[in-house]
Amino acid sequence: MIARYITCTRFGNPKDVLQVQYKEVVRPEPGELLVQMLTSPINPSDLIPVSGAYAHRIALPMIPGYEGVGIVTEVGKNVSSTWLGQRVLALRGEGTWQEFVRVPAELAIPVPETIHNDTASQLYINPVTAWLISKQYLASDDIVLINACGSSIGRIFTQLSKVIGFQVIAVTRNQLQTEDLLLLGASHVINTSTTSLQEAVMEITQGRGVKVGIDSIGGSAAEELAQCVQIGGTVLSIGLLSGKPVDWTRIARQTGVKPALYWLRHWVARVSAQEWHEPFRHIVELIQNSQLQLDPPRLRFELSNIREAVIAATANGKSGKTSLTFQNYFPNDSSFPG
Repeated sequence: MIARYITCTRFGNPKDVLQVQYKEVVRPEPGELLVQMLTSPINPSDLIPVSGAYAHRIALPMIPGYEGVGIVTEVGKNVSSTWLGQRVLALRGEGTWQEFVRVPAELAIPVPETIHNDTASQLYINPVTAWLISKQYLASDDIVLINACGSSIGRIFTQLSKVIGFQVIAVTRNQLQTEDLLLLGASHVINTSTTSLQEAVMEITQGRGVKVGIDSIGGSAAEELAQCVQIGGTVLSIGLLSGKPVDWTRIARQTGVKPALYWLRHWVARVSAQEWHEPFRHIVELIQNSQLQLDPPRLRFELSNIREAVIAATANGKSGKTSLTFQNYFPNDSSFPG
């Protein structure tokens, strides 16, 4: 059976280097599931490796996509047939931007019937990162400053604040999401296009500053956030949306904060299969109890329209996820390339 996949054979701008290709579907090995994909989101973490930012540890060619949901269509030897027909998160196998993905059965995450595909496809990168950070770094009495808080992960942290008990000062660059973030659980929202971040934070905290800052942007935004953290406090770097690196050694020396780089892949590399499933169990429970909501995609593109999908996902000033969908299209002999 021939199926489509997205491939990257050279590093560069994702809209220029990602291509649709075709290959024979490989049957699952012992201990594996074959998953027919339904939908997969486009995250910054999917596109950054394509750009070449991690060229030292990324082998080409590569199939992008870290998360997504699909249906089990075949099982390998030593795998229960009860998996067949189940919706699962197709994680930690091959890249998810392809019609069929092979994944280790012990790492597949079953999706309850009550959770929509749009939500299920987003259950990994942002929710698991936010959950692990919240449990490891944040206490119930902490005040946490989070920039790019209108992003998916910022909105998740804001909702988790009501579950775990910490307070969120949300940082945005406009007023568009102020009301929404306050409803989700933010204690305060600071619009840096009209307000000095440091002055606003010091007023809110009565000059003490916050104990923890979470930076997803890098560049000057990271420095501004660090200046609002009290001496001995922690600044967690979890993203680089600006594409501009940060000299955390210099910032630590100048401000007295403790920088920490948080990469989900480090946790993934060291946990057992049982530990791997644990955060998903909590996240699914929060969603089913209406304590956590993941926004539906703003736009959807069929897999073949990868260029248009990437352009939409990276458009400046646009919020909301862009997702890839799979229509189970197979080319006939006359249209099959080569």
